[in-house]
Amino acid sequence: MNTDFEPVIGLEVHVQLNTKTKIFCGCSTKFGLLPNTSICPVCLGYPGVLPVMNEEVVRSAVKVCLMMDFMINTYSRMDRKNYFYPDLPKGYQISQFDNPIGVKGKLSIDTDEGKKEIGITRIHIEEDAGKLIHGDGVSYVDFNRTGVPLLEIVSEPDIRSSKEAYLYLKKLKQILEYTKISDCNMEEGSLRCDANVSIRPKGQAQFGTKTEIKNLNSFKFVQKALDYEIERQMNVLKEGGTISQETRLFDSGTGKTKTMRSKEEAHDYHYFPEPDLLPIMVSEGMIKEATFSLPEKPDDKCARFEKQYGLPAYDASVLTADPSTADYYEECAKFCSNYKMISNWMMGEWLRELNERSVSAVDSPVLAKDLAGLLNMIENGKISGKIAKEIFPEMVKTGKTAEQIVQEKGLTVISDTGAIETMIKEVLGKNEKSVQDYKNGKKGVLGFLIGQVMKASKGKADPKKVNELMEKILS
Repeated sequence: MNTDFEPVIGLEVHVQLNTKTKIFCGCSTKFGLLPNTSICPVCLGYPGVLPVMNEEVVRSAVKVCLMMDFMINTYSRMDRKNYFYPDLPKGYQISQFDNPIGVKGKLSIDTDEGKKEIGITRIHIEEDAGKLIHGDGVSYVDFNRTGVPLLEIVSEPDIRSSKEAYLYLKKLKQILEYTKISDCNMEEGSLRCDANVSIRPKGQAQFGTKTEIKNLNSFKFVQKALDYEIERQMNVLKEGGTISQETRLFDSGTGKTKTMRSKEEAHDYHYFPEPDLLPIMVSEGMIKEATFSLPEKPDDKCARFEKQYGLPAYDASVLTADPSTADYYEECAKFCSNYKMISNWMMGEWLRELNERSVSAVDSPVLAKDLAGLLNMIENGKISGKIAKEIFPEMVKTGKTAEQIVQEKGLTVISDTGAIETMIKEVLGKNEKSVQDYKNGKKGVLGFLIGQVMKASKGKADPKKVNELMEKILS
């Protein structure tokens, strides 16, 4: 990247709320229904129908405002945003313009240079449009998504790289997941992002001409689209050209952005107050109720994990990355007091199994108390760590506890002193040179000899006892 320029990036994130019904009617918001089966005269905008605000939408918006330190507008209103598009049956979208529900929020990200605060201009409530499906030279419209409630979260132009954009989105998604107002499933369109990007000479206060990249549905695509667009704009300016203000689309196949349409301004939408809806009045009682129901913030939980469980900062950040993983850890910690061992196993074997199955902690094939049971068996010397790693996949596959598998397969640790001494003597008899090397001061061979005993016992010998007895016999 040319270091004479710097990018200026702002992100607009659309979050689909997980309410059971749409924003202004009783139609279901369930994903995956047959096309055009979850619709009614209200969400299709038939003449003479009247929308009614879903109160849960307002409550969800208030929760997000509180989680990100927004100033909540106790008086806000809905507006009509007028434009024609095939998947917008009314010919306008009900949104919020100059009186959004929340303003002046903030979000902190951890960059290589330390913490950086990203300002958030506004958060507003709006309805979703339908969905266009293209194929075989024909386009179809599915109106099921029409009227699904959204929150739009608009950042300040405080982001200066694609990596910062990624960190911002990751942190925003984490907060939304903790708040439980959305499933944030990007594949199903529950979280979508538009990126505004311009470049300017370093040190210049004035912004350059921006382009908007629409409908980015993965963090990876956001980064790639921004990297391409930043490079494209720099090349245009270096060659003496000018940047056109426009809306662009990202082609994930080519890794490039392409022109979609010239960028509209707010006046192009002819906003005016929605005449069929009363203003939104957020009461003191609603704010108090929302405050009481708020979860522990991710950063606070991370700090608590470090303090309460004595975990390193890295472990705590991984385990609190999403609320279901944090809950699983705390459930484990009720049954096993070796907190670092729980952390090691969750970040290793456990996460690997989840990733292979593409499931979250909520759908973990091994219950938290059963993982704790396995770890307690290691802690109590009933099985070795090596055997535990053989048992865990069996637990995943069968749903059985560690104790059941140990009993069925006879995997209990050999801790009988006489039996271990016999194995040690057999190993020493077969490795006389290594024994002599040890006596000549080459202490490094001790690990080899212990390894041979563990191999002979098929991993069942108690490692601590093997170590103690080996040193005793050799000396």
